[in-house]
Amino acid sequence: MKHATRPKDVYYKRSDEQAAKHLPGETTFSLKQKIALTCRMLANNGHASGLAGQITARGDDPSTFWTQSFGLGMEEMSAKNLLLVDGDLNVIAGHGMPNPANRFHIWIYRARPEVKCIIHTHPFWCSALSMLEEPLVISHMDTTHLYEDCAFLPSWPGVPFGDEEGRVISEALGDKRAVLLTHHGQLVACGGVEEAAVLALTIENAAKLHMAARAVGEIKPVEPHLGREAHAYKIKPKSYLATFAYYARQTLKTDADCLN
Repeated sequence: MKHATRPKDVYYKRSDEQAAKHLPGETTFSLKQKIALTCRMLANNGHASGLAGQITARGDDPSTFWTQSFGLGMEEMSAKNLLLVDGDLNVIAGHGMPNPANRFHIWIYRARPEVKCIIHTHPFWCSALSMLEEPLVISHMDTTHLYEDCAFLPSWPGVPFGDEEGRVISEALGDKRAVLLTHHGQLVACGGVEEAAVLALTIENAAKLHMAARAVGEIKPVEPHLGREAHAYKIKPKSYLATFAYYARQTLKTDADCLN
């Protein structure tokens, strides 16, 4: 029996309809619980680096954001030890001090009103790639969330405690969701915690693939139209919400205390 060949759009439409019915929507976790969960899932997937790295998420007042209490590692974060800070890093709620490097997050939030969550970490593979002073190549299906969506800062502005570093990093990011920071690490800036968590995990996987492939040969690019098609599919809300839910389930098997 001969089967008809249908346009690919037919299957995309079917997938969207099934995803709307069967995949999870917004989680029932509070914002603080999502931040804490993200810290633990990042720590469990190679993003912990002592006290380096930050996650921030806008508060109810968009000029404020939640972040970690400095002195605690990603693997130690819970909903109860987060801080709410204003646009000059003054603590509004919680106890402790924010990481002074959070100042460059302020610059991104000012430039990108649609951004609700920023994650900056120094994971192994992103850090190693950053030492080569070359941009990340997105050339595998699993990492196409970042196809043409990862910027590159080719020089290191120093420890990002000041306004100048904030300006440089914000301008390098531009309108993209991610940026590889030379001699530094990675940063993602997204419309919500779930999306940011997924992209932070994705960029480290992409850097690992980049380094492994580059060690044995030249990385071959994907066809641009296919990369863009995959990117459009991967960044659909249902896709990253389902992926976040998966990582949350894995994380809660060992780190349920983070919700306290």
